[in-house]
Amino acid sequence: MSDFTRAEVCAVAVAEAFRGDGEILASCFGTTPAVGARLAKLSFEPDLIMTDGIASAIRNVPPVSGPKTEEDIVEAWLPFRTIFDLLWNGRRHVMMVASQIDRYGNQNFACIGPHEKPKAQLLGMRGAPGNTISHRTSYWVPNHNPRVFVEKVDVVSGVGYDRARALGEASAKHHCIHRVISNLGVFDFDTPDNAMRLASVHPGVSVDDVVEATAFELVVPNDVPETRAPTDEELRIIREVLDPEGYANKEVA
Repeated sequence: MSDFTRAEVCAVAVAEAFRGDGEILASCFGTTPAVGARLAKLSFEPDLIMTDGIASAIRNVPPVSGPKTEEDIVEAWLPFRTIFDLLWNGRRHVMMVASQIDRYGNQNFACIGPHEKPKAQLLGMRGAPGNTISHRTSYWVPNHNPRVFVEKVDVVSGVGYDRARALGEASAKHHCIHRVISNLGVFDFDTPDNAMRLASVHPGVSVDDVVEATAFELVVPNDVPETRAPTDEELRIIREVLDPEGYANKEVA
């Protein structure tokens, strides 16, 4: 089972973003992040907490596509108001989408164009400001291009490193933009000034491909590794258990 798709590489990269998290709530937006987080729970992070999407924490891992093979095994009641307790005490790792993101991790999915008169209305601020200053946050971008990886976001929904520092010690203390995962590569902020760094390129993607698709100057190490490929067991879990209908393959450009 050596052949794999770009979406499956991205799902494994998402899973790796949750490695080491332990017993915290994993919240994901998008099909590929949902597959990846569930893959992490079924492999190397069994203590990750996941919900049924309504008001319960469940032990089992339901598929993203295809029929459910078992009833949810409920471990705890987790109504919406409880999510705020987890959020504020840092016991959560959310992977949100980004319509725009800049070199310091400021994210926008509110609108395109001036906030007072936007060209396009998107999701709004949602919970992004609170998420980004309260607990670990990562981002998923299924179509990496210069309109998404921008020099300056039109509106700040999620707070980046430069703005978190400007807000003061209390806001910066729990602020963590952990990973950005796109259809081209994986990015982190492990640099002296927390500027976005190219951590790996996906198989079949070159460093030049990534640089060309990014409107700001990335930090590019001398030796950029390749994102690891899925193992045979991970491919089996993705294809037979989590996403038998291949929804993630339709999401990734």
